[in-house]
Amino acid sequence: IAALTAQADAWDKAIVRKDRGAIESNMAEDFRQIDGYGNLETRASFDEGIVSDKLSIDPYAVEDFEVRVFGDVALLSGRTRMTGRYDGKDFASHYRYIDTYVRRDGAWKVVSVQITKMPP
Repeated sequence: IAALTAQADAWDKAIVRKDRGAIESNMAEDFRQIDGYGNLETRASFDEGIVSDKLSIDPYAVEDFEVRVFGDVALLSGRTRMTGRYDGKDFASHYRYIDTYVRRDGAWKVVSVQITKMPP
């Protein structure tokens, strides 16, 4: 659980830094995300969105963080109040999420992210 917690924290920090290599190293090739609007993202589209010059995410903390491990599957969940700028305009996004990690060949990789938007 401690290793998964550290891995998830490192992934959040890589997203803020826009460190494509660190972001991708945490993701499975068959990664999918369902965002807060119901859109489906692939690994490629998620990466492109994060590293886009239009997006800047402020450092953020995860609240209510929980890790539940079921053999080679782990569910990581929490709540985030994200702020930043997109295309020059400020944004704030408050959401709960669940990340599904799978252990393959001894390494944990995120295979799925589900986001649910919450009121501010």
